Amino acid sequence: MQAKYINPFVKATVGLFQDFVGISVTPQQPYLRTDPNDLEEVSGIIGLAGETAGAVVLSFSRESAIRVVGKMEGHPYKALTNDVIDGVGELVNIIAGNAKKDLDEFRIDISLPGIVTGKSYQIHWPEGIPVIAIPFDSEYGHFSVNVSLRDMQ
Repeated sequence: MQAKYINPFVKATVGLFQDFVGISVTPQQPYLRTDPNDLEEVSGIIGLAGETAGAVVLSFSRESAIRVVGKMEGHPYKALTNDVIDGVGELVNIIAGNAKKDLDEFRIDISLPGIVTGKSYQIHWPEGIPVIAIPFDSEYGHFSVNVSLRDMQ
């Protein structure tokens, strides 16, 4: 997968967390996820369709999701509530929407976000396309943005 697909997601994530959530995040070295379903306990999923298709998954540990959404909403949470789950969906939706702006050479439609939780679940990634994990560090915990895209042209 080309850097032109990854960089918009790095930029969108850093901008979102800095401007909207009020958290400084540091992207780490992207890597090929050898097991695309080895994700954290809380993942927000956005499907992409059009000239470029695929999926974007924002994945948090349970604790990081609770802390980040609490910071975003200005209300500390003590558990993984429906509000926290909705907050993760909102975050992945904004990341995908903002990244789409930098992928404007392609016509891309974004699905509604879906959220999965638990220790064992599978994401339906595009077949035969690698999943690139972009890990981020922050004072509120680690998380990753995982991207798998392919040109449909």
